[in-house]
Amino acid sequence: MTTSSSGYDAPVREPAEWIVVRLSALGDLALTTGVLDYWHRTRGWTFTVITREAFAPILEGHPAVRSVVGLRKPDLRLPRQLGVFRELAETYAGHGLLDLHGTLRTRLLSLLWKGPVKRYAKLGLERRLFLLSKGRVFREKLRLWNVPQRYALAVETTPPPRSELLPRIWLSPEEEARGRRLLERLPDKGAAAPVALHPYATHPDKAWKASHWRRVMAALEERGISWIVVGRGEALDGIPAVRDFTNRTSLRETCALLRASSVLITGDSGPMHLAGAVGTPVLALFGPTTEEWGFFPAGPKDRVLEVPLACRPCTLHGRKHCDRDHACMYTLTPERVMEALLRDV
Repeated sequence: MTTSSSGYDAPVREPAEWIVVRLSALGDLALTTGVLDYWHRTRGWTFTVITREAFAPILEGHPAVRSVVGLRKPDLRLPRQLGVFRELAETYAGHGLLDLHGTLRTRLLSLLWKGPVKRYAKLGLERRLFLLSKGRVFREKLRLWNVPQRYALAVETTPPPRSELLPRIWLSPEEEARGRRLLERLPDKGAAAPVALHPYATHPDKAWKASHWRRVMAALEERGISWIVVGRGEALDGIPAVRDFTNRTSLRETCALLRASSVLITGDSGPMHLAGAVGTPVLALFGPTTEEWGFFPAGPKDRVLEVPLACRPCTLHGRKHCDRDHACMYTLTPERVMEALLRDV
């Protein structure tokens, strides 16, 4: 509280512009977009976002984002990191800092910051105890709020409904047209919008079998359903070049392709959130990670397929090597995926 000249306490006036830090990963940054939009609409706030340079394009055109500070990998390595953070603290002295990352690295930035600091409800301890207890503690608390709602708790006493915080990426009309043009070479371009497939994963234990993806592709071909492959990774062999956009599109072009698609089939991944952010329904395959982590897609037409095994979740991020032959992913059969897909196609 501050004391006014008349002798009574007056509330501290919050800044109208905030600096947001969310360094990684791609999907986590995408999930901030709806929250920033919500604060812009309800509080009139605007933002400068500090993130990794490679992810910055998804913030282009965002009405709440005034600017983006893109950091490269060398900027985030000591001792250079300390100098970069000191410079940021000096440049934006007096601005509020919203730490939507919550790591030791962003805590360092918070310590150097010359203004108010707010942090999101990461629930890191609860997640770890839930994992160590094999799901016996904190299940209800972890399911109560998804990640965008946890971001919102940096500011809000009670988070808004999930539907108010859905991620959103603003594509220009020209970018949307570019996405449609990229599909003009498809042999079935006159058919309905294609099904997009994202067969890649940052952490291998989140990946579906290549043979499962091939069976889905074959099933789509048999039914005359157009399809494409998007994303970055080690491309699967044998995919017709005309359908394979692996490693061929920029981040914004990938978003435009997703916008031009009817649905995205993917594992727990960054493109899962990109699709939701451009309004494309998601059919998501979850294995090592579960709803308690807060990353389930929340759009009105999004669906999640999973197998209720007692060993799930086995890790916070899908990095742990599995000693059960990845049963959580591989027992999600192509037939089950196609059945779910065909309900709406």
